[in-house]
Amino acid sequence: MFNITTLKNKLIVSCQPEADEAFYTTDFVLGMVAAAALGGAGGLRLNHPETVARARAVSDLPVIGIWKQVHVDSEVYITPTLASAEALLKAGADIIALDATPRRRPAEPLADMVRALKGRVALMADISTLEEGLAAAALGFDCLGTTLAGYTSYSRQQPGPDFELLQALVQQTALPVIMEGRIWRPEEAAQALQLGAHAVVVGSAITRPQLITRRYAAAMQAS
Repeated sequence: MFNITTLKNKLIVSCQPEADEAFYTTDFVLGMVAAAALGGAGGLRLNHPETVARARAVSDLPVIGIWKQVHVDSEVYITPTLASAEALLKAGADIIALDATPRRRPAEPLADMVRALKGRVALMADISTLEEGLAAAALGFDCLGTTLAGYTSYSRQQPGPDFELLQALVQQTALPVIMEGRIWRPEEAAQALQLGAHAVVVGSAITRPQLITRRYAAAMQAS
């Protein structure tokens, strides 16, 4: 099983274009994977088993695999079912990230998913609050991610990274904490490490050109 300590102090680049974006093809994502490797990334976060499998074939970087799936009866969409997790495992993901919030799930309870996968692959809990992080640690996850902070209706809403949540998780759990969410500047990534993050995931600021362009355009219009 993958040793999460190998990601210590590393940058993990999230390459996950959405369906309405210009870069929504596997070939473009593989280009992003190559660019991330050239830039010194220590890992990848990728969506969908096919993308994970193709990235595995061309890159040695560790992969956090997710499968975003929309279910009409549930808000949970990051690897929401055991079947989606099993597909990522078969595709070669080193770590599988699961939504670890207490929201209604479309299939198996989270605890059942963890029991089925534990020891076969490293598990990352995508959480939005300290309470969720503590619960995920008790369930047996191997690491925690601040991925959903600000993306659940009940979590703290703010424009930037939730460093307060990061610090609380570092202080109150023994698990590696991966900082993810709303990191736009290198200084913020460095700050996360200084506050105890095991590693840092950056996505939009690196791999979503339309959002980067929009930020520049908005700043210039406001000047």
